[in-house]
Amino acid sequence: MNDVRRRTVLAAAGGTAIAGKAATARAQGPPASADGARRAQAEPGPHEARIQALLGRMTVEEKLGQLQQLAWTGATGPGGGQTAAAEKAARRGRLGSVLNIYGARTTNTLQRMAVEKSRLGIPLIFGLDVIHGMWTTFPIPLAQAAAFDPAVAERDAEVSAKEARSNGVHWAFSPMMDVTHEPRWGRIAEGGGEDPYLTAALAAAKTRGYQGADLSSRHRLAACAKHMIAYGGVEGGRDYNTVDVSEARLRNLYLPPFKAAVDAGVATVMAGFNTVSGVPAHGYRHALTEILKEEWAFTGFVVSDYDGVEEMIVHGYAADRADAARLAFDAGIDMEMASTTLNEYGKRLLRSGRITTAHLDEAVARVLRLKFRLGLFDHPYADEHTAITGPTKASRAAARAAAARTMVLLKNEKSTLPLDRSGSIAVVGPFADSTDLRGSWAGTWAEAYPPVTVLDAVKDAAPKAHISHERGVAASGRNTRGIARAVSAARATDVTVVVAGEAATLSGEAAVRSDLGLPGAQEKLISAIADTGAPFVVVLLSGRPLTMEGWLDRTPAVLQAWHPGIEGGNAIADVLFGTVNPGGKLPVTFPRTVGQIPLYYNHENTGRPYDPHNHYTSGYLDLVNGPQFPFGHGLSYTTFDIGEPRLSVSRVRAEALRKGDTVEVAVPVRNTGRRRGDEVVQLYIRDPVASIVQPVRRLSGFRRVSLGAGQATTVRFRLSAEELGFWTQDPHGRFLLQKGEIQVFAGNSSRAHRKRILTII
Repeated sequence: MNDVRRRTVLAAAGGTAIAGKAATARAQGPPASADGARRAQAEPGPHEARIQALLGRMTVEEKLGQLQQLAWTGATGPGGGQTAAAEKAARRGRLGSVLNIYGARTTNTLQRMAVEKSRLGIPLIFGLDVIHGMWTTFPIPLAQAAAFDPAVAERDAEVSAKEARSNGVHWAFSPMMDVTHEPRWGRIAEGGGEDPYLTAALAAAKTRGYQGADLSSRHRLAACAKHMIAYGGVEGGRDYNTVDVSEARLRNLYLPPFKAAVDAGVATVMAGFNTVSGVPAHGYRHALTEILKEEWAFTGFVVSDYDGVEEMIVHGYAADRADAARLAFDAGIDMEMASTTLNEYGKRLLRSGRITTAHLDEAVARVLRLKFRLGLFDHPYADEHTAITGPTKASRAAARAAAARTMVLLKNEKSTLPLDRSGSIAVVGPFADSTDLRGSWAGTWAEAYPPVTVLDAVKDAAPKAHISHERGVAASGRNTRGIARAVSAARATDVTVVVAGEAATLSGEAAVRSDLGLPGAQEKLISAIADTGAPFVVVLLSGRPLTMEGWLDRTPAVLQAWHPGIEGGNAIADVLFGTVNPGGKLPVTFPRTVGQIPLYYNHENTGRPYDPHNHYTSGYLDLVNGPQFPFGHGLSYTTFDIGEPRLSVSRVRAEALRKGDTVEVAVPVRNTGRRRGDEVVQLYIRDPVASIVQPVRRLSGFRRVSLGAGQATTVRFRLSAEELGFWTQDPHGRFLLQKGEIQVFAGNSSRAHRKRILTII
């Protein structure tokens, strides 16, 4: 069988026939075909004549200006740094975009300088880090991935776009789709976790939510797929660090979410800070031009990250600022953020022939094309009278529902949860009465609207209960004097809720941790509460997986609440008291200890996989094998039975798959408990013998379903060539589908064991 398995029956070069991993779970509808997406991107838009006319009138300085983005450093008006430079450049028509600016009046003031004072009146694009909400902060993106429901990410983007666009913002630097195996890396909070299929589904959904069907709508933003490419693979989890990656891993792991965003019509792409196999991502032409612009026919523009072009000098890749400008521009960077190398040295590079006028015009056309799509030439100003200046009742309700949907019940012994609304409850821990629930990318603009605390939410949800509160310990530090009071409160009540975790500042950009345990004396607090013998539950707030070896075994129930946003306290209370039955699943593996990292479900087998009865196999001498909690894990207040997958055919011809045929997989699921609840039916495949070693499991479909007690349904998935094949090491892009057996698993985590065999002939 092995000899037959290695016969290639499908080979698609350059991605022209196979798009890679699906943009959405098959149960949620297939992605658009790659060919169709490319044709749509390549077709001339309705504004091309006006763009060419503008290019014909522009000076070199004005063209270079369109490729420049400067940072606004004043909160509400002129300030230091680049603010004065932005105003001067706007009046001269030598600026394309400004970031970190918002507010209808502020943006209109600067826009008028560009539109009414400059020679050609070309409007500016205003960008902002609208990552998981503007005024209304939703759960962090990693939490949204835990919902296993792309509609959650899409709803966040819709609300965010409406709030931001009304305040003069046109462009969100989101979604981030950096697949990562590194929980030490702080930016894991900003992405979708460790799986390319799930992350691709979220990338497409968030793009749709931001952009809608019409970018000129006053309720929509241009999205930005970031960071291209492999930023999540940084060594040691240290931000901005080195990545060394094969072509196969690049295409099978890191690129699929970007392809999904491009297929969804994403307007822009941002480069990463990291190096990729020795080349800074800002100079990595293979990804930014050969794959993105040529292979995928992406017609939007590529923006650098903050100072990323100039930092190629520090990397040791560019000799000086002029060289950095040339290398970045040649690689595919169209707009430079914050640093000004191309703006300063572009004319000299043109005169020397190191860059061409044709390439310059192409880059400017990409920028102008988005400005036309946004409707800025016809409506450059925000309506100051209709600007949204804070969260609304509807946006808060959406954020609360989203947060509850993202929470993952990790453990629940003896049905500790849900809690009784009567009796007495102690709410303790450093985050019990804290408003630090918004997450690392909430933005200073949202500080005027603090989240509801867990303590206040518990009081509101259980008005007849006696609620006591003690902090016990701080979020960090070694002071344990308050633990005795927390223990007294626990002994005096029926149940204790310990709200623990990490502050938002400990995750996000440049927030790398070498130790993933609870900071400070929080573990001592949990141990002291456990010593009382009284019932208690731990609510974990974090922007990443945390290790729990020191206290998990003594804790009856654990709810992973992430950083849940403005309505986080209420959403936690909704789950604690059973108003919402938790249905979230882990989008990332939780290790037992930091020493296991990298630890992820879709790994490749070694020649000696772990065997507890054989010393000479892959494992640790001092640690139980496997994770604390696997990818896809999550409990409920009810129980479910997921049956064996049923295939529409057991054998399928490779030629049929190549022509677009699919295999249907039907998975029965039943609620075997006494409450309505949600289950995420997960479909995994394994290709056991291939010409390139494949992961032991690959997520290839998921569907979150809600069932009443005793109810049953059948979830149906479609497996196509793109799920069943893989990319090779060919740098030109070669996708293979090979003959042989494919194992198809169904269950409620990556440890699914019920399976069927599909044979490709």
